[in-house]
Formats: sequence, C-alpha cells, structure tokens
Amino acid sequence: MNWSDIMAYKENYPSRLLEDAVDAISSLPGIGRRSALRLALHLLKQPQENVHHFTSAIDHLRDDVKYCRSCMMICDDEVCSICADRSRDHRTICVVESVRDVMSIENTGQYHGVYHVLGGIISPIDGIGPSDLMIRELVTRAADADEVILALSGDVEGETTAFYIYRQIAASGVKVSSLARGLGFGDDLEYADELTLGRSIVNRQIFRP
Repeated sequence: MNWSDIMAYKENYPSRLLEDAVDAISSLPGIGRRSALRLALHLLKQPQENVHHFTSAIDHLRDDVKYCRSCMMICDDEVCSICADRSRDHRTICVVESVRDVMSIENTGQYHGVYHVLGGIISPIDGIGPSDLMIRELVTRAADADEVILALSGDVEGETTAFYIYRQIAASGVKVSSLARGLGFGDDLEYADELTLGRSIVNRQIFRP
C-alpha cells in the first residue's frame, strides 16, 4: 500500500454509505483506496439512471453469464457463438488458459478452429492441480479431433500444464502442436501484439515434450 492509500485509509468519511462504496471499489485488483474514493465521488455526480445502468450490468454479468457447454467460453446462451459457427473447423481445438486468451487470438483473425478454455493452469504453489481444470473435458473432445493446439504461456506452469495435457491425449493419436516461439519465455497471450500472436498460430509446430 502506497502513502496515498495510507492517507485515504485514515480519512474520516462523512458518510458510512460512501465508506462502504470505497471498500467495495477498492476490493478490485489494482485499485487503491484513494482511487476508489475518486471513483465513488465520480459516481455520485452521474445521473441516477447512468449509475443504475452500471450496477445493473455488473449484477447481470455475475448472475446471468453462462459458460459454453462445449468449450467453457463465457457466453449468453448454452453454446458460444464460436462453437455454434458451422464455418469454423470443429476438428481443430486451441487450448487456452482463460477467456482473455480466446479474445486475444480472435483479434488476430488468423485462427478459424474452436477453443477449449482450461480455466487456469497447473500451479502447485497456488493449490491448482489437474482436477481443478477442464482437462477431462478436453480429453473427451480430443478423441474426435484432428489437431489440438496448446496455446499456453511459456513459463514453468504453462509448460507443465502443456506436458500434462500431452500425456493425457497423445494415446488417442491426435496431432498435438504448440505456438511457434515468437513469444518470449513466460509471455502471456493477453499482452502479445496481434501480429506476433497471429504468426505464432500460423507457424505452429509439433509439440515436443
């Protein structure tokens, strides 16, 4: 916590409602109490209908969002728009850690298969094991696929997850590939530029455990 946040924390709030709002906003990642106070006061200046629309959107996001029954992508219906698209190559599955990675790859315009969102990567230090991820569902899908692309980060956790998945699906005979190493070690797909990421997909290589 920096000095500004310490000072904001010690402030005497004129309203318990304001303090509660600051507490809620500062619980978001990357937002300290000073920034949270600024945002809360900003919301107070907005038309009531704007604030209600904002809070309603958050409520609906949390309460009504669904996960695609096929790929685990966030969507509004039982099946996401990508899995429902018959023009996509449904026998090529790109395995990613998160929804953000799907969005990054889609922005390149270079991939036309479908996805499988793991919901994380294997990380013993964080208490995340294979059973906490959507790996069993992937094994089932891989049995009917021609190719599985492991589009995971190049850090230790990503490599560990890729190797584990490879061991689970290799026996099915499916082709297993990985992104060409245009990305640096430990790079997240989310932060890769579209050109580099697009080339890494197009020039993907056979996975070498």
